[in-house]
Amino acid sequence: MEPFSRDSDIFRSEHVLRDSYTPDELMEREEERQDYIQALQPIANASVPQNIFVYGDTGVGKTDATQIVLGELKDATEEYDDVDLETIWVNCRDRSSYDVVTQLVNTFRSSSEEISSTGHSTSRVYEFLWEEIESCEATHVVVVLDEIDSLGEDDSLLYQIPRAESIGNLEETHVGLIGICNDFRYRDGLSPRVTSTLCEFEIRFGPYDADELGAILEQRADEAFYPGAIDDGVIELAGALAGQDTGSARHAIDILHKAGTLARRQGASEVTDDHVREAQRLVEESVIEQELRDLPTQSHIVLYAVTALEKADRAPARRQEIYGIYEKVCGQVDATVKSERTVLNRLNKLAMKSFIETTDDNQGKAGGRRYEYSLNIDIDLVVNALRADDRLRDATAGPSLAEE
Repeated sequence: MEPFSRDSDIFRSEHVLRDSYTPDELMEREEERQDYIQALQPIANASVPQNIFVYGDTGVGKTDATQIVLGELKDATEEYDDVDLETIWVNCRDRSSYDVVTQLVNTFRSSSEEISSTGHSTSRVYEFLWEEIESCEATHVVVVLDEIDSLGEDDSLLYQIPRAESIGNLEETHVGLIGICNDFRYRDGLSPRVTSTLCEFEIRFGPYDADELGAILEQRADEAFYPGAIDDGVIELAGALAGQDTGSARHAIDILHKAGTLARRQGASEVTDDHVREAQRLVEESVIEQELRDLPTQSHIVLYAVTALEKADRAPARRQEIYGIYEKVCGQVDATVKSERTVLNRLNKLAMKSFIETTDDNQGKAGGRRYEYSLNIDIDLVVNALRADDRLRDATAGPSLAEE
């Protein structure tokens, strides 16, 4: 194929396979859709909305379902004179509660009237938000906070929004919160005052099975590929591989997309099982690296210390050795030095994700028992992920991330 000539064999509408695409129809999530309808029905009745906690792993349809059902609610309430619905959507990734509240305020304002992310007290920023909500002329405002687990222990926002009407003295507008979370265990760390309102109505999105993933892929493939561009069994294989691994629709779609890209690169006339299997390998590497990049800074520093020892051929290493390098790196990047117990917890969590391996070195009654740690994944993947963390890129201890 000539450079930049249009695809004529493989992709017809490649954007259908990208993360930014939202399907018109919600596939294989009718039960969850009905849960959503039940939870949002008070808005259609011009009543006080419920607060909704939505949880499930990445790629299981939480965001798409929320967008689609809220769109249905907006369309349905257009005919009611006593309901005027406004929806505000913010992704909380890499943001504090203060940052999110600032963005919520600015959602209501023109660019020339936006407030900065610094310079105002937290209480004043909330006052701005209540003022904007009250003056927006909507009868109902639904605030959707995606990836709320990124807020960590900073849950003040999750306390304030569900109580907006009483705290903000709102008289004309009802406020509801939808919190979307990738980790159900996150709720266990929330204060009781938050869980009592945020989790008023809970919707769980479980992983898809292979058949469900196959149906989703079939829908996407009909739009994304030319007729005859996919060999028999390709969709079933991609769905089965993702179903066995993660149960994530995003994972399955990524495999199919990557398989199509490989076929196009090779000048093939159709996508085959071989393309799918190679795509799975490449996607798994990409998923691991993204998970590594998504770790919080403190986990990055612990992983940096283990990587340093790995590169110096000093792994498996004991906790004390890891902690020594951890302390040095914290000093270099101006991060708070946590206790050895906290670092041990970080090591255990990294081991649970299979990023590092724990070795039980039992030396008997005389020597006692000790644990040692080493990397359990390709060191280049780790180094690439750590390079993406601006705070660690210039650290001098440990692996030289600036080289190579």
